[in-house]
Amino acid sequence: MDRTRLHRLLARESAEAERRNPRSRAAYEGAGNLFGRVPMTWMNKTAGAFPRYLATARGARVTDIDGHEYIDFCLGDTGAMAGHSPAPVTEAVQRRFAELGGATAMLPTEDAAWVGAELTRRFGPTHWSFALTATDANRWAIRLARAATGRPKILVNSYCYHGSVDESLIVVGPDGRGTARPGNVGAPCDVTLTSRVAEFNDLEQLERELAHGDVAAVLMEPALTNIGIVLPEPGYLAGVRALTRRYGTLLINDETHTLSAGPGGCTAAWDLEPDVVTVGKAIGGGIPAGAYGLSADLAARLLGRPDLDLVDMGGVGGTLAGNALSVAAMRATLEHVLTDEAFARMSKLSERFEAGVRAGIDAHGLPWSVSRLGARTEYRFTGPAPRTGSESAAASDPELEDYLHLYLANRGILLTPFHNMALMCPDTTEQDVDTHTGLFAAALTELLG
Repeated sequence: MDRTRLHRLLARESAEAERRNPRSRAAYEGAGNLFGRVPMTWMNKTAGAFPRYLATARGARVTDIDGHEYIDFCLGDTGAMAGHSPAPVTEAVQRRFAELGGATAMLPTEDAAWVGAELTRRFGPTHWSFALTATDANRWAIRLARAATGRPKILVNSYCYHGSVDESLIVVGPDGRGTARPGNVGAPCDVTLTSRVAEFNDLEQLERELAHGDVAAVLMEPALTNIGIVLPEPGYLAGVRALTRRYGTLLINDETHTLSAGPGGCTAAWDLEPDVVTVGKAIGGGIPAGAYGLSADLAARLLGRPDLDLVDMGGVGGTLAGNALSVAAMRATLEHVLTDEAFARMSKLSERFEAGVRAGIDAHGLPWSVSRLGARTEYRFTGPAPRTGSESAAASDPELEDYLHLYLANRGILLTPFHNMALMCPDTTEQDVDTHTGLFAAALTELLG
């Protein structure tokens, strides 16, 4: 690839983004009282000199404060998998908050039992509790795993994503041993004191780490997502389950992103048998929500322990967790929006997106790859597709990524800013997908001739 041409095109698209978005630039420059000038510092991880500012969002469309409309394939990095403000969720939230009131009254509602039963139908675990984020669901699942096993360490995959869970910020170093993930901020201790790590798709490395006998739980995504989609090789996930059982280690499936695989995520789609499932973001239809589900056996073990204070001082829960508003949103999303039928249609659209991207790559003979996980598709600047998190991290090309993101955004398409991921929602159309296919091909033609 001619990097000089790439730099020239990147500069052109950056200048065009600044020209098109003066109000967003002014809003960013005027936000001096915000740490990093944005509500959350990760909002600075965007192509260009400043983020676009949101005005409206509905279905698969967003508009910014400069008046530009976008086809949204980012969808809040999975948080809006149900689409923006789906009508059933809007109605349920309005009824709960405006008509009935009591959004956070510290009293349970009947909706919670319905949601628990539905999550059991979808994922399998029989006992559920709620959080406001998947990060918190993972934190609480970790505490319960340590309590149940009496073991101190958690094992994760290199370059996994489980929110800001301290135990997950560990990678496999050049010497094959665990080391702190680069860039981690304010770690409470050396991460190797709390965690072990193995590459995804590497059962031999996993067994070596489990053989120490100190791992309470393996916390994993059934497919890596936030470092780029890394799919499991045949037999890998069955091998993980067999090894965890052999070494007396619990298995936690984090389905927050891999929910894209279907109504019950990879757990249902691939017949997995974890001890715990965690999930967040999408199940609330845009309202903060998370959940963790325990197998019947694990729930009985924990509830039968009189030494565990699971009501007050156990560190499990939060005042707003399971609040009436979040639970109402979860019920509406699961009952009326992210249905089995919706997932089937979203996956078909994702197949169409994958085919369009592959056609653009093949037209130029690029050594790139495309991976799909149900309603989610991602293209990578390497081929074949990476098989581990470390391989996926090494395939990064920030300049090329920024060029493609800016080219698409300047022409009305948003991808997830952290990587080249496109997610479908119930409101996405075939025309939306085909618009991306055409613009992606045009971007490659300008870059490669």
